[in-house]
Amino acid sequence: MKQNKTNAREIFLQRRYGVRLGRRYALAAAGVVLMGMFGCSAAINGDNRAVAESRQPRTESPMSNSTAKPDPKVVNANTKFAFKLFSEILKKDSHTNVFVSPSSVTMALAMTYNGANGSTQQAIAHTLELQGLSLQQINSANAALKGLLENPDPQVRLAIANSLWANQDTTFNPDFLQRNREFYQAKVTNLNFNDATAPNIINSWVKENTNGKIDKIVQQLSPDQVLLLINAIYFKGNWTEQFDKSLTKEYPFFTASGQEKPHPMMSQNGDYKYLENPNFQAVSLPYGKNGRISLYVFLPSKNSNLTTFYPTLTAENWDKWMTQFSKRQGSIRLPRFQMDYELTLNDTLKALGMGEAFSNKADFSGMGKNFAISQIKHKTFVEVNEEGTEAAAATSVEMVLTSAFEPTIKPFEMIVDRPFFACIRDNQTGSILFMGSIAEVQS
Repeated sequence: MKQNKTNAREIFLQRRYGVRLGRRYALAAAGVVLMGMFGCSAAINGDNRAVAESRQPRTESPMSNSTAKPDPKVVNANTKFAFKLFSEILKKDSHTNVFVSPSSVTMALAMTYNGANGSTQQAIAHTLELQGLSLQQINSANAALKGLLENPDPQVRLAIANSLWANQDTTFNPDFLQRNREFYQAKVTNLNFNDATAPNIINSWVKENTNGKIDKIVQQLSPDQVLLLINAIYFKGNWTEQFDKSLTKEYPFFTASGQEKPHPMMSQNGDYKYLENPNFQAVSLPYGKNGRISLYVFLPSKNSNLTTFYPTLTAENWDKWMTQFSKRQGSIRLPRFQMDYELTLNDTLKALGMGEAFSNKADFSGMGKNFAISQIKHKTFVEVNEEGTEAAAATSVEMVLTSAFEPTIKPFEMIVDRPFFACIRDNQTGSILFMGSIAEVQS
């Protein structure tokens, strides 16, 4: 009898969401979407059983096994959004260090997208480059991506975790909660937003799922806030070929203003995937045994700079460049550095077409009544040293009610002694995990 009930449930879920249930994979990510009431003086009251029953997943996540293949249309959309997002951020922070996780922002917004309808859904789809894709395609592709990305190598740890934190005084659409549990493996928890300890509970989850690198993303909660959707990503990878610490020495690093600063620089010789043209040098530094994930470093030529490089940094050029790297012997000198970065993404996402989602015209009726986004925050951490790279990201959305020809075989020399662009990419799926521009270095 129990088996028959299980089979019936699987048939029900397959019909509703169009996918079969697969093996569940643990994932870690950091992001927060905070939902609240827009233009209302009192919280929505109602039966909260939908939330309370959602604290633990009742089914296994669809398409989460490592053999599932994400829809390339969704992966391409994620890449386009990544460069749109980065370009818009640079309009305000073009001369400072910038380091973001497009994957974290995308995942947090994808969970939010599951509650959007009408023109609000269309606006988010336009911003995320998801036009023409069904909700089933998007959710299934993201489930498959998470399964493929998690811990791809014995020497690489990649964790992606999702969670929803619901105000206990608000009623939510059960289908919205169910989709986020099953496709995003989101932990759904009921909280008393009037309790002063509630932010600590949420921040503890973020800290745990970023391995302590991001310890706070929520300062306080107010009664008009109704939901936080959080994505947290943690990455730690050892280089395939680690840098010899005895070769690390101080060399000058030249900032964008021309200021010269002595800084510890790591040095290495070997065979690398390398690309060079009149505008920049670029090298791929792989992690782990299989090199599936790499750090890509783009260094503008000496007669150029990042400001000149940025307009060429598009999804179309990126796809072209990725096919032009070829094996080449050479040497690399790379600064050892560490940085934290945070920003509020409201204006950035409004500029990219999501303005309605932040207004009283927002339609999140797939989530609940009278919801709108009030704030989206993003925080990251990165450290690059002789052993490898450690990086983490958290995204919070707060909601309120309402192969190239190589011209020479001469070994290259790449001395990264001036501002540069860097990206951590999964080479199997093409997913961009982190990206940033390093204008100044700090160890």
